[in-house]
Amino acid sequence: MKVFKFGGASVKDAESVKNVALVLENQGFKNCLMVVSAMGKTTNALEKVVANYFAKVDYQQEIENIKQFHIDIAKGLFQEKHPVFAEINLFFDDIDSFLRRNKSPNYNFVYDQVVSCGEMISSKIVSEFLNESQFENNWLDARDYIKTDNTYREGVVNWIETEENIQKLSKEKNYVTQGFIASDEHNFTVTLGREGSDYTAAIFAFGFDASEMTIWKDVPGVMTGDPRIFENVELLDSISYEEAIEMAYYGASVIHPKTLQPLKQKNIPFFVKSFIDPSKAGTKVGNASDNQYLESYILKKEQYYLTVDTRDFSFIAENHMKEIFSLLLKYNIKVSLMQNSAISLELCLEDKFGHIDEFVQDLQNGFSTNLLKDVSLFTVRNAKIDELDKFYKDKKVLLEQLSKNTLQMVIQ
Repeated sequence: MKVFKFGGASVKDAESVKNVALVLENQGFKNCLMVVSAMGKTTNALEKVVANYFAKVDYQQEIENIKQFHIDIAKGLFQEKHPVFAEINLFFDDIDSFLRRNKSPNYNFVYDQVVSCGEMISSKIVSEFLNESQFENNWLDARDYIKTDNTYREGVVNWIETEENIQKLSKEKNYVTQGFIASDEHNFTVTLGREGSDYTAAIFAFGFDASEMTIWKDVPGVMTGDPRIFENVELLDSISYEEAIEMAYYGASVIHPKTLQPLKQKNIPFFVKSFIDPSKAGTKVGNASDNQYLESYILKKEQYYLTVDTRDFSFIAENHMKEIFSLLLKYNIKVSLMQNSAISLELCLEDKFGHIDEFVQDLQNGFSTNLLKDVSLFTVRNAKIDELDKFYKDKKVLLEQLSKNTLQMVIQ
């Protein structure tokens, strides 16, 4: 069984969906499960619907705009009377109906029920189009197979139940399903974290004991840096699971951070390839012996730089660390980099859920703090130690750390 994942950019319009069929023609579509993301910027648009709903401003026009976007794509793929148009209308009626009936004040719960619809609609359109293009497949609802707890917007997978569910599927058929979404024990939708479709593909690959997994991107593979930011970057032909995990952790956007561990556990080969030129080999992620130790660059934006000091100038001790990290956990804020001295703790933080101000206010009950917003974390993997000076040029460095040929700096 093979697992393919196609992201939003690969299904952003009718021509892109047609190109997916060309990729399958090139690669073969037999004994394969395909994971599909929401189309284009649909997730962003649905996030705006949720924000407007809680702000008590008009959200229905935004729903109508998103619906029309999908209808226009479908018009480029199907005849006028095709049943998929009724399906699209039904999905958007469900969003509107849910928001009208909802009584929950839980933003994250509402977010998951609404934003997940992007993947549902996208996968249905792609599945129907492929069936009409002689790529026979069965449409699956990923929520029937991937089970999590009720940590809305970042569900924790129940691996035992999920693997059992996936193993009930035949390995002799083709499937199209959704990325990003799962369900809890009460069958409410739970998402797996922003950009979590790669993770979905890895979960299905793990459950199937897949022969391989490929994610299809608009880049040739894993590069030594984002070509939109860095000059003279190279394609990494082959890297280890460990290297890919490190790169994803530090912020390389081409791979979701949670994707690699399920694949590594079962030694499933993982490829990152271009849907623009599917004949190219792309990047293979596998065993450590395959690793290329090329200098690589990662820029993680929208970070926060926080310094925490004890009010009485006492040492930062274990009890202080426990209190600080308990609050980080409470507000679901992730640490990208940390460094401590005798009386101070410096943190580079990522705040996906918008709780940074509450966190800092709570922290000030026992500590002195200073917060800088909108900083970036710049990481150099496999850094050439004798050439580090070039990375400091024209940068205001707030915090730096060097370990095992990895240079990291928080910069403004």
